[in-house]
Amino acid sequence: MAQLAPLVVPALKKHTATVIWAHGLGDSGQGWLPIAENYRRRSKFDEVAFIFPNAPSISITVIAFNDLAQQQDQPGIHKSRDYFHSLIKGEIDKGIPSSRIVLGGFSQGGSISIFAGLTSPSPLAGIFGLSSYLLLGDTLPSVLTQEIRAANSSTPIFMGHGDADPLVKPEWGSVTAKVLKGLGWKVDFNIYRGLVHSADPKEMDDLEKWLSERLPAQG
Repeated sequence: MAQLAPLVVPALKKHTATVIWAHGLGDSGQGWLPIAENYRRRSKFDEVAFIFPNAPSISITVIAFNDLAQQQDQPGIHKSRDYFHSLIKGEIDKGIPSSRIVLGGFSQGGSISIFAGLTSPSPLAGIFGLSSYLLLGDTLPSVLTQEIRAANSSTPIFMGHGDADPLVKPEWGSVTAKVLKGLGWKVDFNIYRGLVHSADPKEMDDLEKWLSERLPAQG
């Protein structure tokens, strides 16, 4: 099946930055489009283009955090990683510095974004994962070459997770943050009380503030 083209919300002013925002399992880029529309109504991120990929489904069956590596479709994850790397390269080819590109998403999209962001050969402005966890964590040290690690060693990571999430357990998020911190990344991990496998207004406010710090207007 051919890859569906992503949905793109162009910058209102001069395009100086891009956010690539990936959806979760069973969703599409359309599902997160209202986020960008909300920003537009409030005149937020006027220099930022938003890309909402219509990503293919990846087989991920979760049993326990320690078993994730055995339950994941490694070829599919690598294929999705390569696709997100191609989206980043496409923005760079348009003249957007990689240091003005943020990659992130929700659930499966956030998990892929974390993996693709950490392994990006180009330094990014930031990586975020909402209700997400680390994919192929046991292989990560082996795929982080010296050049790749240097590219994104200082890239900040935002993670948000509900403490009542029945699908992606909050402890998977907290262990992910602990592992990434242990590898040297700066991770802002936030828990939201009563939140299930969904987004939360407080979480969106926190993410908006984080994005504003990562992608300040250049005027």
